[in-house]
Amino acid sequence: MATAPHLDRTHLRPGMRVAVAVSGGADSVALLRTLAQAAPEIGLVLSVAHVHHGIRGVEADADAAFVEALAARLALPWHRKDVDTPATASARKETLEEAARNLRYEWFRALLSEGVADAVATAHTLDDQAETVLHKLLRGAWTEGLGGIHPVIVCPKGVILRPFLSVRRAEIEGWLKNLGQSWREDATNRDTAFTRNRIRHELLPQLATFNPQIYTQLVNLATVARDEEAYWNTELSQILPSLLLPGRAVRGGGRAASTHPEEASLGMEIERLPTLPAKRRRVIRAAARQLGINLNFDQTEKLLTMCEPGGSRRETLTAELQAERTPRELRLVRSTLLSSAKLPEYTLQIPGELQVEDYGLSLKVVVSVNDGKAIPPATLRSPRPGDRVELRHSRGPKPLKEIFSRLHMDPAQRAAWPIVEWQGKIVWMKDVPLAEPEKPLPFEIREQGVESV
Repeated sequence: MATAPHLDRTHLRPGMRVAVAVSGGADSVALLRTLAQAAPEIGLVLSVAHVHHGIRGVEADADAAFVEALAARLALPWHRKDVDTPATASARKETLEEAARNLRYEWFRALLSEGVADAVATAHTLDDQAETVLHKLLRGAWTEGLGGIHPVIVCPKGVILRPFLSVRRAEIEGWLKNLGQSWREDATNRDTAFTRNRIRHELLPQLATFNPQIYTQLVNLATVARDEEAYWNTELSQILPSLLLPGRAVRGGGRAASTHPEEASLGMEIERLPTLPAKRRRVIRAAARQLGINLNFDQTEKLLTMCEPGGSRRETLTAELQAERTPRELRLVRSTLLSSAKLPEYTLQIPGELQVEDYGLSLKVVVSVNDGKAIPPATLRSPRPGDRVELRHSRGPKPLKEIFSRLHMDPAQRAAWPIVEWQGKIVWMKDVPLAEPEKPLPFEIREQGVESV
């Protein structure tokens, strides 16, 4: 018999009750068979956990029956959780992928908190890690995102383990075939309408023609990024308490914090901020996180520029977050009152230019097809419920909430994200490449730098 895939035993201990998450796919079936083979030697007490997501009808029913039969053949206890993923996605305004993942992990944590298991093992592989890191990189993630899939997630009660992170998917499938063990194939895993699948089936194989070790390189990057994050988290825990000052400085010394439940602020003395850009960037982002906002790269760079001599005195970063610079401090103010009012709409003449402080945006529209006829103006506005756009290289229109989820935008950013509508259709969206319309537009929209007032 061929050797079983390598199992990371670092966090497995005698007597540990491990619920193995099994979808029925090759990876999870191999993890279950490998753990079942190693359990007597290590001293593990195994059970099988399966989530029926309520998405794929009879195929999902067959997956559940397959996993239940496998658990019975291995004489292992079986736990099943039925969820309504589409309804949850709609209620939470999440994509199906997000809702499915969140529901799975909510149940895994429930198994731990209820004392059903000491650990839940999931079958993430080296391929999954490489795909995740590349996906995060394409979305503009910082090093915390580039850390990818963590080998261990510590929960209030128990842990979630990924013992297959060093194993390639091809090795797993080869071992199962040699073993004579079947598995279930999920047809949606080959649907390239999903970005993750395009990365798996198109982008990574193409990158492998440039570097056959691309999977290993991405996994190595994840390891380095996690170590970097661990270092910075320790560093920040030591310096942040003395750098972040709640509220606003007042005459005569001391600070005044807002008593309004919908407003909070933090100040940082500019002279005390670290001089190194990397450390200063970390401090600024940590300050925003304490106010419940995750800054992107451009927003962080705006704040760095404000710290420099001659920097602007005020910036609107999101619909809820503003930055103010005094001679001594950089201050972040988060107020839901800022975003409670609907942002105004603006008429965009064609051709024409428009600079709007509400959106932190300056647009120029130039005519590309001139047949002598006047072109009706467009409208610059914020998103509305039901808005849909078609992305470049995608199939069919997608709701804006799905686009925003992919870009990891918080609700405040979504509410103030600028789009341009013309003739009843969204034709431009900041930082989002839209598909070319069947009939070319007679104009081109260009974003310009915003002049500070």
